[in-house]
Amino acid sequence: MKVIKKIEEMRKYVRERKGSKLIGLVPTMGYLHEGHLSLIRKARKECDEVIVSVFVNPTQFGQGEDYHLYPRDLPRDVALSERENVDVIFAPSPKEMYPEGYSTFVQVEGRLSSVLEGASRPGHFKGVCTVLTKLFNIVDPDLSFFGEKDYQQALVVKKMVKDLNIPTQVVLLPTVREKDGLAMSSRNSYFNDKERRAATILYRSLKKAREWIEQGEKNSSQIISKMRNFIEKEPLARVDYIAVVDSESLEEVRKIKRGNIIALAVYIGKVRLIDNMRV
Repeated sequence: MKVIKKIEEMRKYVRERKGSKLIGLVPTMGYLHEGHLSLIRKARKECDEVIVSVFVNPTQFGQGEDYHLYPRDLPRDVALSERENVDVIFAPSPKEMYPEGYSTFVQVEGRLSSVLEGASRPGHFKGVCTVLTKLFNIVDPDLSFFGEKDYQQALVVKKMVKDLNIPTQVVLLPTVREKDGLAMSSRNSYFNDKERRAATILYRSLKKAREWIEQGEKNSSQIISKMRNFIEKEPLARVDYIAVVDSESLEEVRKIKRGNIIALAVYIGKVRLIDNMRV
C-alpha cells in the first residue's frame, strides 16, 4: 500500500491505471472507524483500485468548531487501511490542497444545502463540496463511497455530481452503529464514560419515534415534540434540531409517510452529534 501526499503524484498514479482498472474513492477525514471500514470493504468488492483520502478539511469547519481538536492519527489509519487491502492512502496537507492565494469554492444552492446542517453550520456544505470537487478532479474515481449517517451531505454531493457532470457514481451505504445503537463517528472519541452513555439518546429517540409512528401517530409536529421531550430527560443532552423530511427534497412534512427521514442534531456536553432514520 502506498501513502501519497502530493497531488501530482496522486494524479500520475491514477493516469497509469485509469481505463484498464475501476477506481474507487472513499473520502474521509481520517481517524477511521468501523463505518469507514464498511465503505472500504464495499469499495474493495466493487473496484480494482481502492483509494482512501485522509484529509481534515479546514473549509468545512466554522468559526469556533472543532477543526484543531478533530482527532488525527495517520499511522493508525494506515494500519487499518493496510488490513483492508487498500491500494493508496491520499493524505495531502492543507497547504497542498489550499495553497496561498486559494480563492475558488463550490456551492450547491437551494434547500438541500440551506436547511438542517446548512442552517446550523453556515458554509459547511460549501467546504464539503469544494474539497470533494478537488478530490474528484485529482483521483477521477469511477465510484465514490459515502455513509448514510451524513444523509444530507450525500444528497448535496449527488446533486453537485449531477449538476457539474462529474463522472463518478455516488454509492451510499447504511449507517454503522455501536452495539448500543450509537452511530459510529470519529467525534465519539471525545466522550468520557458518562457522556458516551448519554450519547445513545439520539438512537433511542429515533427508535421511539418509529414506535410511535407504527402505533399510528402520523403528525410530524407531535413526533418532534415527543422526541424533544424524550431527549431532554437526559441532562447532558441539548437539542439543536429535529425534523421529519422528504427523503429527496428535504422538505419538511406534516403527515408522515413511509420513506420519510427523521433527522436530528444533539449536543452531548460540548460535542455535537447527528443521526437519522428512515421511517
